[in-house]
Amino acid sequence: MNQEMLILTAELIILFFAYSVAGWCMEVILKYRQFHRFINRGFLIGPYCPIYGSGAVVITVVIGGTVGADGGYLETFLTAFVVCGALEYAVSWYMEKMFHARWWDYTGKPLNIRGRIWIGNLILFGLGGVLIVKWMDPVLFGILGRWPLRVLYTAAVLIIVLMVLDYVASHVLFHMVRQEIDGVDADNSEEVSLRVRALLRSKSTLLRRIGDSYPNLKVSPEVVLANLKKRQEKLRLAAQEHERKIVEAVQQGQEQLAETMRNAQEQLAESVKNGKEQLVESVKNSKEQLAESVKNSKEQLAESVKNVKEQMQVSGEEKKEKSDDVRNDRLK
Repeated sequence: MNQEMLILTAELIILFFAYSVAGWCMEVILKYRQFHRFINRGFLIGPYCPIYGSGAVVITVVIGGTVGADGGYLETFLTAFVVCGALEYAVSWYMEKMFHARWWDYTGKPLNIRGRIWIGNLILFGLGGVLIVKWMDPVLFGILGRWPLRVLYTAAVLIIVLMVLDYVASHVLFHMVRQEIDGVDADNSEEVSLRVRALLRSKSTLLRRIGDSYPNLKVSPEVVLANLKKRQEKLRLAAQEHERKIVEAVQQGQEQLAETMRNAQEQLAESVKNGKEQLVESVKNSKEQLAESVKNSKEQLAESVKNVKEQMQVSGEEKKEKSDDVRNDRLK
């Protein structure tokens, strides 16, 4: 990049910043007239609206004579009309897709395109483009042309650093707003919008700043429907997971029951086997005891018979002796 292009780039960066600040001032004035209070407008935290600076730089480059093209009033008006309108539409679409809300809505305005842009703003963009290219750019380029190169480059670098840091911080904040939007459980966009605006009013200063900057914040029905579908999908997946756990628990219970029954059967078979062995042993012991008892009984019976016989023999001898004594007594 040669020095002329480097200088032009630095000047355009400074112009971008200047027109961003001017756009922010205009927005603040308009909202003050509407709401009778100061509102820090814009996506970024600082006092600048990059959409205005971007549009002004694009118009300056395309038809402002900086790269050769230098249009008349009508050409400048139409170019600003189209370019700035396309830029506003693109930013509206991007912010809605990225952060799940319609941050401005021209639905009730005449000749609007999906509520993102409308004819009144487009005309103002065209007139602003003429004002910028034909009157303001020559003055600002004249002023910047007198700046030392060191100051010019330093200012451009500082602006880039400032914008990048602010964009990162603002992106984080808007992502937090998106989480608030996605976390609201409601089935219509108006209810979600009201609840999100109420939530933002109760949050930190920077988040309240976003709520104040976009008091007409509106969550689109498509986002609400998408969030409902996501929640339904989460519920469906949770139900499937719960059902899976129940099936696993039932299967584990069945396996444990089958294992328990198998163990019980094995224990029962082992018990029956042991019972049979004990019964056989018991019968064997009983037979041996019975045989021993019979043997002892026989011996006792034989002894008894022997004793009885001996007693009977003794008794017979005693009776004989008595009979002999009696007969002898008679003979005497």
